Amino acid sequence: MVRLDVPLMIVVSFLVLLLGYDGRIAPLEGALLFTGIIAYTAFLFVQSRRENKAVQAEYEQEFGTREASTAGNWLRNLLFIAAGLGLLILGSRLLVGSAVEIAHYFGVSDLIIGLTIVAAGTSLPEVVTSIVAALRGERDIAVGNVVGSNIFNILCVLGLTSMVTQGGLEVSATALQFDIPVMIAVALACLPIFFTGYTIARWEGALFLAYYIGYTCWLILHATSSPLQGQFSAALTGFVLPLTAITLVVLAVRAWRVQRTQP
Repeated sequence: MVRLDVPLMIVVSFLVLLLGYDGRIAPLEGALLFTGIIAYTAFLFVQSRRENKAVQAEYEQEFGTREASTAGNWLRNLLFIAAGLGLLILGSRLLVGSAVEIAHYFGVSDLIIGLTIVAAGTSLPEVVTSIVAALRGERDIAVGNVVGSNIFNILCVLGLTSMVTQGGLEVSATALQFDIPVMIAVALACLPIFFTGYTIARWEGALFLAYYIGYTCWLILHATSSPLQGQFSAALTGFVLPLTAITLVVLAVRAWRVQRTQP
């Protein structure tokens, strides 16, 4: 994850900024992104086949002997996966639809709804999947789900959308100047956080959550043209973000030195 997937997530995040710099992701550029997800998926498949024996040994060590693979077991597990995905999608749609109705009832604007409720609701399946995986001890699935989803959304979703949209997909100036750089910054922050002890500590998880709340607050202040937007941005860019960056760099350097001293 630290050596391959997170660096790849950082690279594709920068690639979006580069391709959208002219204000549009052309169909040919979308095809380039989509080719990337095909190559990445093929690589993961080949790599998993090579690690098959090691993964089986690790699985048996943690959970005991694995249940024998039969046609019935395959069919049952595929049905469970399909049903789970369907219920996740249905639950997400019900959450977003109900939240929008409630927000409209209280007079909240569509823009605020889109920036907050809808944005969070569409990611709810990933949140639920990662939380359930973490609680069941499947930490690799919890982390891999998030990183893999980011890579898939950029390469596949954005690539396919650009390919099927006539003339390509427009990228707003606000996205180029703020949202995409924030996405890149978060991807970069994952590297030192994942590297320190190869764990995501509770305070680091709280840090990610706090920054998402701050990002959402900035979106709301910007959408409503609030006079507090300037002060809020100055506090983030002048104090909070630099302090966080320095802390993460120091922790990463310490972890790197500890690894070098170990045999």
